[in-house]
Amino acid sequence: MLGTQEQEIAEPDFKRVAEAVYAHCGINLTAAKKQLVSARLAKRVRQTGARNYSDYLDRVLAAPESDEFTTFIDSLSTNLTSFFRENEHFIYLREKLLPKLIAERQGGKKFIRGWSAGCSTGEEPYTIGISLLESIPQAQSWDIKLLATDLSTRVLSKATGGVYEADRLENVTPQLKGKYFEPRRLATGDQAYAVAPAVRNLIAFRYLNLMEAWPFNGPFDFIFCRNVMIYFDKPTQEKLVNRYYECLRPGGVLFTGHSESLTGTKHGFKFVQATIYQK
Repeated sequence: MLGTQEQEIAEPDFKRVAEAVYAHCGINLTAAKKQLVSARLAKRVRQTGARNYSDYLDRVLAAPESDEFTTFIDSLSTNLTSFFRENEHFIYLREKLLPKLIAERQGGKKFIRGWSAGCSTGEEPYTIGISLLESIPQAQSWDIKLLATDLSTRVLSKATGGVYEADRLENVTPQLKGKYFEPRRLATGDQAYAVAPAVRNLIAFRYLNLMEAWPFNGPFDFIFCRNVMIYFDKPTQEKLVNRYYECLRPGGVLFTGHSESLTGTKHGFKFVQATIYQK
């Protein structure tokens, strides 16, 4: 078992982790992530009964189809998110993109297609769903489908459940909370809220490794991929951005995270404003 002298992972083992994670899902674990990797994997070492990091890695890397390998990847790829995070994107969606799509499709087939790539625990796609329902007149008469994908099966389970602690809704107005959430009590007795069926029914949550083949071609009206590409190196980012481009309709929009930039990558997008790009 891990002793105090083994709380930080040794360089050869860190290299093994970094190579395995990069090969599996394109996440680039730099030396700056060594402390995080140590903390995340120390927990797995203890829980699996492995003697140390090396012993744990011998086991997990030898069985990439195992449940523990999935847990290994999950533990190193977790993002924290919230409702209406980086709200400028939802303002643009409501005030710029949706009015254009509504005007174009009002007299014909009324549909909207969107994708939340790297949806984490679900707050982002649910926020998108709320924004659509709030912005589209008689939204129930529209064919609205949102795809939400993530690499982590653990966060997808939380997202599918759609129940959140009260503090996760701090950016949700009382009006929207009353309209799109239902009060719940957790087993601990703490206050929580469940996303209402009107929003949940718009979204399909699916497992997806962005580095592998995608079982769909789109086309989408918009793609949210925020605070995901910061984990990738520039060649991987460029490849991913161009795959997104191919999946968007002409005029479709890609939203990236505020800490992300397409500077230095070759792509066909037109710059709209910071972190917003149009095909």
